[in-house]
Amino acid sequence: MQKKLPLFLLIIVLLALGVSLYQPYDQLTWFLETVPVMIGVVLILLLWRNFPLTPLLCCFLCLHALILILGGHYTYARVPLGFWLQDLFDFSRNHYDRIGHFAQGFVPALLAREILLRRSPLVPGKWLFLLVTSVCLAFSAFYEMLEWWTALFSGDAATAFLGTQGDIWDTQWDMFFAFIGAMTAQLLLGRRHNRQLKEIAPEIRAKFF
Repeated sequence: MQKKLPLFLLIIVLLALGVSLYQPYDQLTWFLETVPVMIGVVLILLLWRNFPLTPLLCCFLCLHALILILGGHYTYARVPLGFWLQDLFDFSRNHYDRIGHFAQGFVPALLAREILLRRSPLVPGKWLFLLVTSVCLAFSAFYEMLEWWTALFSGDAATAFLGTQGDIWDTQWDMFFAFIGAMTAQLLLGRRHNRQLKEIAPEIRAKFF
């Protein structure tokens, strides 16, 4: 089953991409939000033979892709799930983008952790935790700069992509949620991730003892 899992998840992502392309709210926003998914799929396929990923990471990469695809189809400020949460908890705005930025820290943390454990001298511990968290914060900050550059280049056309919804602290909130996501992933899933790494990369087992 585990051998078929990556293919199954790939099919889900490709189907979701195809469905999301049908009458999205804004074509430019759809492209900007989903292009990381397309790039990620290509990279994983190219590198899979020499660098297969753990089932845990594959599942969360798929989930992150679906979050991005859904946000791309509706735009983050108009995703129905966000409106449902807004009504349920009496929020002042659609907070689907907070889910997206939490995932932007949570999932890259697992990815960075996997790469660092398999391709660097780092071992599980405080330094790995710190470096993974720092990588996720750097990635989040860089993404915010990409949004800024896109807005400067595209003008009003990038408003839906920015998705600030009038919140002057939106950028800071985005990075904060990525920070929380990065720490949460490591604290909750670190041991399970270690077990799966030992199964697919026996050469690093010594790092866990």
